[in-house]
Amino acid sequence: MKWDKQDSGNFEDRRGMSGGKKALLGGGAIGIIVLLLNMFGGETGQSIGNIIEQTQGTQTEEQTQTRELSAEEKQLGDFAESCFVYNTKTWNTIFNDNNMDFEEPGMVLFDDGVETACGSATSAAGPFYCPGDKKIYMDLRFFEELKSRFGAEGGDFAIAYVIAHEMGHHIQKLMGTSDKVRQLQAGRSEAEANKLSVCLELQADFYAGVWAHYNKDLLEEGDIDEALSAANAVGDDAIQKRMQGHVVPDSFTHGTSKQRIEWFMKGYNTGDISEGDTFKALLD
Repeated sequence: MKWDKQDSGNFEDRRGMSGGKKALLGGGAIGIIVLLLNMFGGETGQSIGNIIEQTQGTQTEEQTQTRELSAEEKQLGDFAESCFVYNTKTWNTIFNDNNMDFEEPGMVLFDDGVETACGSATSAAGPFYCPGDKKIYMDLRFFEELKSRFGAEGGDFAIAYVIAHEMGHHIQKLMGTSDKVRQLQAGRSEAEANKLSVCLELQADFYAGVWAHYNKDLLEEGDIDEALSAANAVGDDAIQKRMQGHVVPDSFTHGTSKQRIEWFMKGYNTGDISEGDTFKALLD
């Protein structure tokens, strides 16, 4: 992906420093649970608060010791910030074109644990969007897990895809979609609630594709393949096959690999937000 350094006042890099009390889980590394509970956006299906409760362990007191980021870490942080800015610029344009008001979210990079308006979270929560403070949270070491454990190709555009997916959840918050889904999930069976979650997650993939559509000038050969490889790796069916040897469709919360690829590509090919009604497509 072609990029140059972009700066945002709503971007925080907390890596190498403690951010208040941290919740530690099983050694503090990114664990298997990241991919089972929260593959790109655990604030859906279950609430992000519930997932944080499930993944947090013993609270530790505030840590003051810091470490110096390596040159590679700094460059990766610059890239993440630039992708975040490219997303906010694109969605500001799309909202303006549709006579809607856009509110820029925030983004936080962290190591191991972080305090959010949704509660304390560890790296085990995976990349997620917290609707309470309208911020995207991400431990960038997640992408090494994605490659080593789940066979994704990796590459910088895999990171761009995940950031764009989480931005998609912010778009859903602004449009009222995510709040409406939570209302609809109340009182329904787990299987019915999961179907609504799948629709929400696939729509976030669609929005990620819309962002890529509007930024084709930044794409290089192989970038879309990197996004599709990541989407394929994190389909519910792919994860369940790898982790338990069989799939349970009623437990899906994010969609199959095929669905995630299809909806990303639909957004990329059309660039039209009106084409992203996953609810009508999958539930009618």
